Amino acid sequence: MTEQAKVEEQQAAWVREQFQKANKFMAEKGILPGKVIVKECRHLPPLVAIWKIEENGPRKRQYWVLTGDLPTDLTPDGSAPDAREVVRHFALAWQLKAENLLRSDDTTQQELARLLIGRAEGLGKMHQDDRLWGEMSATA
Repeated sequence: MTEQAKVEEQQAAWVREQFQKANKFMAEKGILPGKVIVKECRHLPPLVAIWKIEENGPRKRQYWVLTGDLPTDLTPDGSAPDAREVVRHFALAWQLKAENLLRSDDTTQQELARLLIGRAEGLGKMHQDDRLWGEMSATA
C-alpha cells in the first residue's frame, strides 16, 4: 500500500467516525438522523467535519452538525446558508457561551469556557481562510 493510499484510508476512517459521532449526538438531542445532504458537507481531517443532515421524521428539518477535534454541536440549517458560514456561526455562538461560563464560580465551567474560546478562535481563522473553501469538494 502506498503512503498516499494509507493517508486516504485513514482520512476515510476519520470521516466515518465523525459521521457516527454526528448521528449519536443528534439522537442524544432527540433528533432521529436521516439522509445526509452530501453536496453541502465539508470535511477537513483531522480537525473538523461539517455535516448537513435531514431528520428522519414527519418534519424533515435539516441541521448542521459539527464534529471533530472540538465540541460536537448542531444548529438548524437556517442558521447559516453553507458550511463556511456555519463555521462562523459556531465560532460566534461559542464565544458568547464562553463569556457566560467564565462568570461561573465553577472551575469546570471555566475550563470549558477556555476550551470553547480556543476552538472558537480556531473556527474563526478557518472561516477566513479562502484556501479551505475555494475548490474544496464535498465528501462523505
